[in-house]
Formats: sequence, structure tokens, C-alpha cells
Amino acid sequence: MSSENRVAMVTGAGSGVGRAATLALLGEGYRVVLAGRRREKLEQTVGGAGEAGSHTLVVPTDVTDPAAVGTLFDRTRGAFGRLDVLFNNAGVGVPPVPIEDLEYDQWKHVVDVNLNGMFLCAQAAVRLMKSQDPRGGRIINNGSISAQSPRPHSTPYTATKHAVTGLTKCLALDGRPFDIACGQIDIGNAGTEMTAGMAKGVPQADGSIATEPIMDVAHVGRAVVYMANLPLDANVPFITVMATKMPYVGRG
Repeated sequence: MSSENRVAMVTGAGSGVGRAATLALLGEGYRVVLAGRRREKLEQTVGGAGEAGSHTLVVPTDVTDPAAVGTLFDRTRGAFGRLDVLFNNAGVGVPPVPIEDLEYDQWKHVVDVNLNGMFLCAQAAVRLMKSQDPRGGRIINNGSISAQSPRPHSTPYTATKHAVTGLTKCLALDGRPFDIACGQIDIGNAGTEMTAGMAKGVPQADGSIATEPIMDVAHVGRAVVYMANLPLDANVPFITVMATKMPYVGRG
């Protein structure tokens, strides 16, 4: 199936990585469902796509709400009849804080969005991909570098992103009989609102504060398109896209 006939869904499509992935998929010819909490942000993403924006469906969605996720997938099926790619991207964090000072509500909010929301969208995608004709599809989870290695005082974000890795592996295994592939993209220091503070310096593992390099978020969009375009008999279980000089490889 050519990309012009394929349907992708991006959660957290209103900004950052989600916006970059949406624009990249639209540029490749996909029809794209945009999900996110704020309609105005989703519409801004569509507006940045030019003529390709006519191939979109905007569905404001709280991914932590099972009913809202159900509506998202019902509208996707109603508009396009199928779903070929889910970029499971919506995520949040909290400011760095020692675990003993972390409020339970902060912990719960991050778990609800980063893990429960990703589960709900993956579950709905699997149901749709199993039932459609031709069956199958691809799920791409946004894991983050934090799925591999933590930053200081990042307990809720790191814990949920490590859990996403387990979700990715289970989806990849359980999806095999139904032609459903699942992979994970771990992103390091893409230039978004979330990483803007790195130019001023962020805490390091040794207790120091240091500025960190960032990369153009468009590189992430291209990586998502690469994964999305693979035939279903090929999969990239894990891919890392990061700023070359960020302090990750090695010991700092």
C-alpha cells in the first residue's frame, strides 16, 4: 500500500515531536489523524502543513480518558476506514524534584499520560488493526532517552518511559500473528519547548550544571517516517535519535 493510501495517527500532535512527526507524515502523503488536548494547537499544526493539511482529521483528545480514546478511534474508522500507523507520542513530565518531595498527584499525572494513555491508544489500535482489511499495522512508541538512562530527580518520567519499553516489547511479540509491528523511538535533545532550558544549563549526574546541545526536531520526524514506511514483514524494535554531542554516550 502506498503512503498516499495509508492512514497515520499522532498523539500529542499539537507541539514538539508530535508536530514534527505529523508534518513529516503529511509530507510523505499520509492521511493523518491529529490527537491532543488543545484544538487550537492541533489546528496550528495543520496550518503549517499547507495544502497537505486537507488530508487531516483533528480530534481533541485526553488520552488518559478511555471514553475519549474510544471516540478518537471511532472517528478515525468513520473518516478513513482503517489505521496503518499509530505514533504513540503524548507525554508529560514534572520539574526535577527529589523523590521525597514529589507530590503523589504529580506522580499520578505523569503515569496517567505517559503509561496509561499510551496503553489505551495501543489497545484501541490493536483492536482496529486486527479487524480491518487488509489487517495489520504499525505502532511506534515514543520512549525517550529516559527509557534507557535517567536524569537526576526524574523518577516519574523515567519510570514511565522504562515501562514503555516493556509495553513496546509485549506489543511487538503479541502483534506478530496479526501482522502488527511495534517499535520504539528514543529521542535525545530534540529542539522543542521541552528542551528550551538546556541552553541555560541543566543538572548533570555529577551535580554540576551544564548546557547541552540540541538537534533539529525535524530529524525525529524523518525517523518516524522511515519506521512507518517499512513493510510489515520488517521492523525496527528500537531506534535512538539524539544530538551527537549530548552527554549520554560514555560517562558524561
